[in-house]
Amino acid sequence: MALIVQKYGGTSVGSPDRIKNVARRVASWRAKGHQVVVVVSAMSGETNRLIALAKEMQANPDSRELDVIASTGEQVTIGLLSMALMGIGVKARSYTGGQVRVLTDSAFTKARIVSIDEANIKRDLDKGFVAVVAGFQGVDEQGNITTLGRGGSDTSAVAIAAALKADECQIYTDVDGVYTTDPRIVPEARRLESITFEEMMEMASLGSKVLQIRSVEFAGKYKVKLRVLSSLEELGKEGPGTLITVEEDIMMEQPTISGIAFNRDEAKLTVLGVPDRPGIAYQILGPVAEANIDVDMIIQNVGHDGSTDFSFTVPRSEFAKATAILEQVKGHVGARQVTGDNKIAKVSVVGVGMRSHVGIASKMFRTLAEEGINIQMISTSEIKISVVIDEKYLELAVRVLHKAFDLDQVPA
Repeated sequence: MALIVQKYGGTSVGSPDRIKNVARRVASWRAKGHQVVVVVSAMSGETNRLIALAKEMQANPDSRELDVIASTGEQVTIGLLSMALMGIGVKARSYTGGQVRVLTDSAFTKARIVSIDEANIKRDLDKGFVAVVAGFQGVDEQGNITTLGRGGSDTSAVAIAAALKADECQIYTDVDGVYTTDPRIVPEARRLESITFEEMMEMASLGSKVLQIRSVEFAGKYKVKLRVLSSLEELGKEGPGTLITVEEDIMMEQPTISGIAFNRDEAKLTVLGVPDRPGIAYQILGPVAEANIDVDMIIQNVGHDGSTDFSFTVPRSEFAKATAILEQVKGHVGARQVTGDNKIAKVSVVGVGMRSHVGIASKMFRTLAEEGINIQMISTSEIKISVVIDEKYLELAVRVLHKAFDLDQVPA
């Protein structure tokens, strides 16, 4: 008998019929003798509806009261799912974040988990109940309701699995696993049997929407085995999904590259003619950071005649804001000009096999060159190489790289 934590997202519980389907799925696991904890999101679209209501009252809603409102979506789902389980003869009990005692800090709308008291859930599991827990929410030391930010239900599930020392945390979504790349762009993309936490972290940070990055980070830290599965597959005919775990649990000879990730939400800014002196990077990026704008890839050219060019990328939604900041910075630092491009994209090859294989970068660059795709920026890590290219070449780049690294082939 295993202790399983299952998480179902908004599309999986998007209607009464889908909630009943989830109940039958949970019941099948319970019938096998497993202890089951279910973490759920609000029904699809519900959180947006609640936030819209709040904005009808205040243009910029008070963050404490917004959490009170936004958290009710999950509360409806846990009650409905518990009733659905009881309706098919399965003992179930619902829990809000406060009833579990998911203790967080007081950063309303983006709280972080401090600790979880698992005693109540354990007691009910031992009595044969399925515990149905509201994801996305907790309480602070003062008893205020808090929420964990968008996608926080994944984090809730992983944190509860860690606290309970669960055998596995299963994340049910509308896809049947993690793929080598987006199948909508490359129909030959394969579902991966397994992937390491490190690789999944990179894929999530680079735009893969399968899992929320904080949840993967949490799972890696506490060694919680994750499995991505589809809640839309017919009961009894489910596939194995994708296991996300530590490198040691995966076969010895991993493929060199596990996947091709990409992100359209990119914009590039360049400050031309920057004085080449110590501290100039901070003088440029400091005001950008103070405006709470995330900076990703950074390149500073070799200085000539006492000046240099400084480029970096930001989320496309922050392009105008960052440009306005740099126009002010330009005068302070004595730069010549600020230029920008919000029609770029980032493409990355990801794989732990890079650690033991050479020539990955040259193969990537050659493949893109053969298609006439110009590389504007490059960044690397131990298991990732990312390039910035013109957005119009994104899908072509993903397709040719996927083929070049044989990701359409099943590993021997």
